[in-house]
Amino acid sequence: MLRREGLYSSHLTAWRKQLDLNGMTGLAGKKRGPPPKRDDRDKRITELERETQRWRARAERAEALVDIQKKVSLLLGVELDENGKPRS
Repeated sequence: MLRREGLYSSHLTAWRKQLDLNGMTGLAGKKRGPPPKRDDRDKRITELERETQRWRARAERAEALVDIQKKVSLLLGVELDENGKPRS
């Protein structure tokens, strides 16, 4: 049956070796041909996604700082107004 399909025992040995070394990912086929070309639009999208990620991280840090400031003010007994400034 193997010969009819054009397979040899060396193929089985190589496949078993790949399976042992890399698991199922070792048996996955590789894409053939040149990699797809990225145009300016794809580059711009990638750039904007990175920028969005940076701004999102910065906003999360700012929110964490505001929360810390609120907790510290509660511990010290200082009341803050809506803008985060101490009430007089």
